[in-house]
Amino acid sequence: MNRFHLLLFIFSIISIQSGVSQKYKDKSMPVELRVEDLLKRMTIEEKTSQLRIIHAEQVGIELANDSLSLSKEAIKQLSSGICGIKNPGEHLSPAKAALFNNQLQQYIIKNNRLGIPALFVTEAYNGVDAAGCTEFLRPISQAATWNVDLIKGVWDVIGREARLRGMHLCHSPEADLTRDPRFGRMSEAFGEDTHLVTEMVVNAIKGVQGDSKGLSSTHIGAVVKHFAGYGQIMGGKNFAAIEVSPRVFNDEILPPFEAAVKRANVMGVMPSHGDINGIATHGNPDLLTVLLRNTWGFKGFVVSDSNDIARLFYFMKVADSKERAAIMGLLAGVDVDLYSQDCYALIPQIVKTNPEILPLVDKAVRRVLRTKFLMGIFDHPYTNVAETEKSVRSIDAINLSLASCLESIILLKNDNYILPLNKNKYKKVALLGPLLDTTTVMDFKKVFGSICEFVGEKGFKLTNEQNSIPHLSSEKENLKAIDKMAELASTADLTVLFVGGDEYTAKEAFFTSALGDRDNLDLVGEQVALFQKLKSLGKPVIVVLKHRRTNSIVEIAEKADAILDCWDLGESGDLAIAKIINGEFSPSGKLPVTVPRNIGQIPFHYSQKEINNRKGYLFSSSKPLYPFGFGLSYSTFNYSNITLSKDKMYPNQSITVSIDLSNTGNFIAKEVAQLYLKDEFSTVMQPNRVLKSFQKVELQPGETKKLTFNITPEMLMHSGLDMKKIIEPGYFSVFIGGSSEANLSTRFEYISK
Repeated sequence: MNRFHLLLFIFSIISIQSGVSQKYKDKSMPVELRVEDLLKRMTIEEKTSQLRIIHAEQVGIELANDSLSLSKEAIKQLSSGICGIKNPGEHLSPAKAALFNNQLQQYIIKNNRLGIPALFVTEAYNGVDAAGCTEFLRPISQAATWNVDLIKGVWDVIGREARLRGMHLCHSPEADLTRDPRFGRMSEAFGEDTHLVTEMVVNAIKGVQGDSKGLSSTHIGAVVKHFAGYGQIMGGKNFAAIEVSPRVFNDEILPPFEAAVKRANVMGVMPSHGDINGIATHGNPDLLTVLLRNTWGFKGFVVSDSNDIARLFYFMKVADSKERAAIMGLLAGVDVDLYSQDCYALIPQIVKTNPEILPLVDKAVRRVLRTKFLMGIFDHPYTNVAETEKSVRSIDAINLSLASCLESIILLKNDNYILPLNKNKYKKVALLGPLLDTTTVMDFKKVFGSICEFVGEKGFKLTNEQNSIPHLSSEKENLKAIDKMAELASTADLTVLFVGGDEYTAKEAFFTSALGDRDNLDLVGEQVALFQKLKSLGKPVIVVLKHRRTNSIVEIAEKADAILDCWDLGESGDLAIAKIINGEFSPSGKLPVTVPRNIGQIPFHYSQKEINNRKGYLFSSSKPLYPFGFGLSYSTFNYSNITLSKDKMYPNQSITVSIDLSNTGNFIAKEVAQLYLKDEFSTVMQPNRVLKSFQKVELQPGETKKLTFNITPEMLMHSGLDMKKIIEPGYFSVFIGGSSEANLSTRFEYISK
């Protein structure tokens, strides 16, 4: 008798003695036993309901006059229970949402035969994707902080605020590598580098899940996505095929997901829209069962991306019917069907002609029920509304939003040390450009007080702001606006120009006719013309970039007096920008991606093979405009005295490397010291260099700190000729510095015997 059956036998005896008729309701029992007791009571229709997530708005679930309102369709959908509901109450205030979700949960529990509660699900791109919560910076901006403790704190707040609304899961974070700025979803993930993305993802999951200890009460579960390779789509177009070599897939794409499972104990995994070597991920048992569960030991549940089980038939054409698509999904290991009304919903009919799939259904239902028990919603299904009203958007949370914005801003250029701004020299400042927000002028006045006079003008919008397919604004009208802005700038001593892109120029290309990807990286509309006009006035122009994809900014990089790269900040973004320009904080952000000069350089991530650098291009530079990991400071830093603890590494040993980092400037400042490794000779070609560790430290003017990095054998691994992970004997170069172009170096030898 194995352990499980022994526990089940003991549980049965205890239950008989205690007179508990519905054993799954006894919270003193182990989770696996509660799951089994509930599962054996369920009909096939009830099991099927536990394998489906519906969207609240799509089926007519809403709050009307503070009371739950359900359409006939919603009542039908919930009659046998439901796995989960996406975005219930997303447009309500936190307290109203908590009230609404309590009513919705109560209805669901009372109106399905077994009283099974539902999981309420959100997203978390700028904090909780719902009204009234603290707005944080976007993941690509989070990565620009290079501060894992800070980001864990951000996601801790996200987890707490979501739970206070009555939510239980978020379909976040993304562990994709974003190496193609044509892709409209670039800003949803943490950048181009495997190690940086891994550390961000692990800390995001630990934060939002409360280190797993908060799952049953104070935090929510994470669903990491899109497993795997989603960011590598052909042509940068959503839903396109994924073409990536098996070696890159193993060594670069998979590690963030593996770490999410093994280091962060993630609750859920979402497959990608795409394919791997022609095999659709939602129908790939080698990926979702053999690798994810059998090899990595994942115990959670797998939820489809939106409608993607049905798309095995509709889009991918790898199943010849919706019924076959459902069977493929179950065989692959997809437990939950997101949104689709005509795929897993057909399971009761499919089982009649394919009874062999019933064990697969039971296996998937077990994982869903296990998740619900671990989340504590059987025993504590409701939210304390009074606590919600008191705790969401606390002062600490708002201050954390500001702190994260401050650490993410990247100083790309600072000619003649024009920043921080000399308030005695520049008395009147024009704040101009299409990325100006309604509060920008007010935020600058709040920071600077009466020392400087600020005037502001947005000028024009980039697009007509249609959500599905936006169209560029009128060139004629934009040029008129440029003349007006130039006139305003002529009366000022200096201009801060806000340009880049927004949520309409870089976005998800949704399922039907929506578009969000681009075939070039130029700033849209007349933004370059605006910059040129302002520069022609002969007065300094400080450029503030706000964007969700990397842009081609060669002329701006050449002619601007200073550039602050802000990506997509949170609610305190413009306040943070003003504080940086005022000199209250020194910029410390570093690029989470390589910035190319133009689209012709793509693919252009820093960690390509060395041979990719052998040749350049005719008539242009082959160098990046800005390298990965780059970012200036108001201070200066010196790296020196690189020292290895030993010059030979053996199996099961590690080496430490230390350097002295000195603040040689006049500002208190933070620097990100980055360690890169290069395998000098290998049986398979390796990247030129790869980030393996980093530390963000604060230094006083004139201060020197000794930093120590630990190099382990695992950092030296790669897929060998037979695709198995190996460490080959030989020499490895070590580079430490402030970007991927670090040149302070040493080397050691790895000896396998």
